[in-house]
Amino acid sequence: MYALGIDLGSTTIKYVLLNEAGDAIARNYVRHKSAVSETLIGALRDLDRSCPQAANSPVRVLFSGSGALRLAEALGTPFVQEVLAASTYLRAHAPELDVAIELGGEDAKLIYLSNGVELRMNEACAGGTGAFIDQMASLLDTDASGLNTLAAGATLSHPIASRCGVFAKTDVVSLLNAGIPKAEIARSVFDAVAEQTIGGLACGRAVRGRIGFLGGPLSFLSELREAFKRKLAREGNTFLQFDDAHFAVAWGTAKAGFDERRADVAAAQPFATLSTFIDTLETTDLPPEDDANLPALFASQEERAEFEARHAGEKAERIALEDTKGSLFLGIDLGSTTVKGAVVDSAGRLAYSWYELNEGNPLERLYAQVKTLIARIPEGASLRALCSTGYGADLAKAALGGQFAEVETLAHQRAAVAFEPDVSYVIDIGGQDMKCLEVKHGLIASVKLNEACSSGCGSFLQTFAQQLHLPLSDFVEAALNAKHPCDLGTRCTVFMNSKVRQSQRDGAPIEDIAAGLCRSIVRNALYKVLRIHDPKSLGEHVVVQGGTFLNDAVLRAFEQQIGRNVVRPDIAGLMGAYGAALLALERTTNDTAPLEIRTEMLDAARVLQRRFRCKGCGNHCELQMNRFPSGQKFFSGNRCEFAMKSGGARKKTTETFVDWKLNRLFGQTPLDEKDAPMGAVGIPRVLNLYEHYPYWFEIFTTLGFRVVLSRASDHAMAQLGTDTIPSQTLCFPAKLAHGHLAELAHAGLSEIWFPCVPREGTPYREADGRFACPVVGGYPEALKLNASESFPAVAIHTPFVDLANAKSVERALLEAFPKLDAKRVREAIKAGEAALAAYRADVRAKGEALWRAHAASQEPLIVLAGHPYHLDPLVNHGIPSLIESMGAAVVTEDAVAHLAPQPERIEVVNQWTFHSRLYRAASLVLRTPHAELVQLVSFGCGLDAITSEQIKRLLEPAGKLFTMLKIDEGDTLGAARIRLRSLLAAVEDRRTTHRTIPIELLNAATQKRKPQAQNTPIARRTLYAPQMAPIHFPIIAGALRSLGWDVRILPEVRPQAIELGLAHVNNDACYPAIVVIGQLLDALQTEEIDHAHSALLLAQTCGPCRATNYPNLLKWALEEVGCDDIPVVSLSAGRIEGAEQLNIGLKGLHRLMVALVYGDLMQRLSFFVRAYELEKGSTDPLMRKWTGRAIAAAQRGDGRAFSRDAVEMVRDFMALPRSTTPKPRVGIVGEILLKYHPRANLEIVEEIIAEGAEPVLGDLSSFFLYCLNDDIFQAQAFGASKLKAGFAWLAARHLESLRRPMAEALKGTPLEGVTTLKDGLELIKGFVSPGQEAGEGWLLTAEMLDFINTGAENVVCLQPFGCLPNHITGKGVMRRLRTDFPQANLCAIDFEAGTSRSNVANRLKLFLAQARENFKRRHEEAHRGAASH
Repeated sequence: MYALGIDLGSTTIKYVLLNEAGDAIARNYVRHKSAVSETLIGALRDLDRSCPQAANSPVRVLFSGSGALRLAEALGTPFVQEVLAASTYLRAHAPELDVAIELGGEDAKLIYLSNGVELRMNEACAGGTGAFIDQMASLLDTDASGLNTLAAGATLSHPIASRCGVFAKTDVVSLLNAGIPKAEIARSVFDAVAEQTIGGLACGRAVRGRIGFLGGPLSFLSELREAFKRKLAREGNTFLQFDDAHFAVAWGTAKAGFDERRADVAAAQPFATLSTFIDTLETTDLPPEDDANLPALFASQEERAEFEARHAGEKAERIALEDTKGSLFLGIDLGSTTVKGAVVDSAGRLAYSWYELNEGNPLERLYAQVKTLIARIPEGASLRALCSTGYGADLAKAALGGQFAEVETLAHQRAAVAFEPDVSYVIDIGGQDMKCLEVKHGLIASVKLNEACSSGCGSFLQTFAQQLHLPLSDFVEAALNAKHPCDLGTRCTVFMNSKVRQSQRDGAPIEDIAAGLCRSIVRNALYKVLRIHDPKSLGEHVVVQGGTFLNDAVLRAFEQQIGRNVVRPDIAGLMGAYGAALLALERTTNDTAPLEIRTEMLDAARVLQRRFRCKGCGNHCELQMNRFPSGQKFFSGNRCEFAMKSGGARKKTTETFVDWKLNRLFGQTPLDEKDAPMGAVGIPRVLNLYEHYPYWFEIFTTLGFRVVLSRASDHAMAQLGTDTIPSQTLCFPAKLAHGHLAELAHAGLSEIWFPCVPREGTPYREADGRFACPVVGGYPEALKLNASESFPAVAIHTPFVDLANAKSVERALLEAFPKLDAKRVREAIKAGEAALAAYRADVRAKGEALWRAHAASQEPLIVLAGHPYHLDPLVNHGIPSLIESMGAAVVTEDAVAHLAPQPERIEVVNQWTFHSRLYRAASLVLRTPHAELVQLVSFGCGLDAITSEQIKRLLEPAGKLFTMLKIDEGDTLGAARIRLRSLLAAVEDRRTTHRTIPIELLNAATQKRKPQAQNTPIARRTLYAPQMAPIHFPIIAGALRSLGWDVRILPEVRPQAIELGLAHVNNDACYPAIVVIGQLLDALQTEEIDHAHSALLLAQTCGPCRATNYPNLLKWALEEVGCDDIPVVSLSAGRIEGAEQLNIGLKGLHRLMVALVYGDLMQRLSFFVRAYELEKGSTDPLMRKWTGRAIAAAQRGDGRAFSRDAVEMVRDFMALPRSTTPKPRVGIVGEILLKYHPRANLEIVEEIIAEGAEPVLGDLSSFFLYCLNDDIFQAQAFGASKLKAGFAWLAARHLESLRRPMAEALKGTPLEGVTTLKDGLELIKGFVSPGQEAGEGWLLTAEMLDFINTGAENVVCLQPFGCLPNHITGKGVMRRLRTDFPQANLCAIDFEAGTSRSNVANRLKLFLAQARENFKRRHEEAHRGAASH
């Protein structure tokens, strides 16, 4: 018998045929170009003909790969998970390997094989994969192997954005424009791939030791391997290359065909011959995945005719160039990939235009077009003025000696007004960029751009048209004729390939795929990239433009999606150039110097180039100066505009506010070594030290320490700490802290002080709390856990302190430095408080002076607002310098917030100190015409999903432009530059036209919105609650009903609910918010809910987590869908802004506790028995019986009944027939909703049971105890309310007494052991502090330790993407857990709305395969041990 392993990848098909000895008889590797079935059948027919020895023998066929699961199911053949197949290959070919790097067509994986198997793979972006390499190669007019040949001849690399294939085009085009040799660009592409793979996937776990390369790109491209070797060059690293690495998965899949221990292999009958299998394959029809078709673009031919006639009338007014007289005005739009031009006469009529690709030589193409234009201008007419816009506006202005250059947003708005004077929204989708301009009162009110993702741009469609072998015009026509467009989702361009192939395998016609892609573009643009929650917010007068909207299918899909007709000018692709020409016309006066363009000036060979370093600021950019025949200069390579003004030669002569503030913050002189009897203490220049450094400097100096501050951040320092970073989704400031700590350790410091500061000083009186952000509050502890192993000789002190509570600081200092005298410490703390107060007073005085000066001069002033550590020049990438170089002054929000009146329209829970300053600053800017606010937000910061939405809701109604800049490691500032130029252009426009915001708008914007009057009290309303924990919530609802509240739990979550959540909740808010709010919105649309007699109920935690603001997110969503007459009710321990309180009293609290303990016991028993039950579903009747009994007991508040019921319940479940074969146990920890909600965690419990393991989930009552401990800890550590702490202690005692019968009833069973609050706090000692109170906090770590100690050594941690608290106590402790418990098998999975089931399944299958292997090994060892005795 033979075994045939087939690996169906995203772009290729690989197969390997093995004989029983394990020898490869045949193998093949072919690209399928989306024709998967035809290519596979053809390849197998060839195999049948060329391999006679196997042709007439039985063959067992197995599948693997991203495109094979449903095909394997339809054929009844085994499916082998690809990572398992790869690890089988590696164990056979290189058993000593430590790490494998595998690149495929759309996926990138790191497989760690030693010290705990772990899989890391790309989640949401396919930048840096095989398809990315293909895209980059096409830009250089070659293929992947040609790229390899080019790269072999280069020795120099340049930065390229590898995060997104489409954005990388911009960098590549820019390098081509700068004359960089193609060989160097090719090498740069490979370096970018290595950077993306290692930088993105290896966070917190170094790639070191013996490293192997797998996958097609790494097999065929020698220079790509060299790029990885350069990236991973360090002592002790060796690299293995396998001749057949691209067949690794197919080989491992075939090998599984001889493993009779696999149930699916044993059950699958071999095919009689290979030919029999091919015949079966040809006749097998795959059932469609689901009925996921969308309505046709046109219901009838009449509808299409009406559409075409309507848009045919949207034409620009024209005049023939030869008929023009007098002055002409030229607009140039130099884009990232195109050169566009438009000429208008003095009446604004379009006389001439062009649109062409720049082919990597924009200057040559521009000169050629302008030469042609000049030759055609008739006598009596002349070019009077030129305005350029777009990506290369300044280049075009300098090259042609133009008078004006304008930001593209203003040019597009001006062009839109020419077609629709009352325009409310302009949406422009180009080749790789999107711009969305909201226009109010003729002014740009907001600018939205695609910053991190280009899915939904024009090149997206072009890529797919090429893939389907259609010219774009045929593709459009096909889409317009589609009957049932496919629903292809809204994912990354590259990932959508698999959706397209899936539809092709399902037999979908090309028309339906083309129309589905047009729909996807529109949905991506609206919801994912531009984040427009409600299409109604676009207003009545929408103008669409950009080359992508010349496509009628996209235009029609857009109109259908937003439910209204739009204006698409006939020059949609030329609107930037047309708007620029109109601006040139409007701005030209008698004083404007004439435009002089002579033919001899238009010669690219006469452009002189010189490279040098700019001395303008600390960035020291490498500049290229171009001097044109026009006499003008153009600088490229600069991050700010300073080089333009100074020629890059001299330094800034005046000290800016930001420079002054940094000097004032960090400019203290430390003690000399001889004057420091206590020695040196290191302080990293990161996070909260940007707020508190004067305080700590003064304390330590007063105590006789020499304070050593880490140097200013730079890229080299950021690289220093990468090996110790535990999570790739951490915010950049937190990642940077690792480099600063490493720098201090390398400098020889033995003591480093980096405290956790969960609360800040007393904020403004309107604030609801004084929390710091969770990273400042807890991350230093996670950093210590991850860095201690690297620096064992360094004492890293990370105590929890509250600067408003001097005793907590005193205690922390005396514990860290026992030699100190307590009295001296108290004196030092007073000195520190005075130093901090003096620093803050100085900052405010400086800010006030600047504010008054600008109030007098009316010159523009930008209030730059964010977290204190956004002041770090590496974190903000020089944005303050960029703003200043554009002609505006900068001040930070903490310097002027005190000048603001108390803000009235704060709708969120105002509980974060940094952000209460932000809200005040926004209130100050509201009424000040010359001031604007720019908010800096770190990529992945969950809090700022809330704060940015609030700031937007403060500024936009008052007619202010809301400008938020997202910043992370990448320092490409293209989007930031456009936003800032748009902001300043809007300010200037407002000034020159003397247009102001109507006073009634200002008044409405600053007054708090009055809630609608509710006629029906809450007690008489039906309360609809989202499903969060299917076992517990029905019992909890029963307990609430007994108190007089009519609570209804909503049914299971539909996929449409998630879509609704995405549409109406800020997408940076955490995934649980999207799920919960989506459920409630879905219910309002699908259930018959009487608004007048209903309310929405949210069970709510308080504390520093952003979840405190769920009620506000829900209220905003209800406003958007027109349901703000329904009240929101909160079941919470504290008062929540925006929600009514559900008062349940002590009696209600007791009944909820009874419900919790019943639910916990049922959960423990049902999970255990379902994992072992002989008859599937036999647990269900018992669950129904005990749910009824539990509801009745909870409604009575009968705690004693639980003592009796617990014993009977255990007896009932344990009596069910079950298998006696032991299974590995898998503990599930993480964010509370993700842990308990099957739809949110993609049915992870079912997956674990199906894979032959037993799932174990922590008790919900443990979470309740963890919350109660917050008040107890606050009183003990920070002197908080003893009354609240006393109540919490009594409540915890009471709940523990209710849990005791569960512990007694489980004794002697496999489920014995209930961890108490005291046990949990004992477990975390040496790992994290009880001060970790954000999110699931210390409980997350305690549960992991509890599982590992009680036999569930396999732990999967589920957290929402960007949930920073859970990254601290989840991923943040895993390195230490692996060190202390080598037997632990740990896996962390991030969830967001776009998380694919296959991605989660891939990780889970590898994790569970390792769990089974560990379990089997331990059983064999135990068996051998018993036999030897």
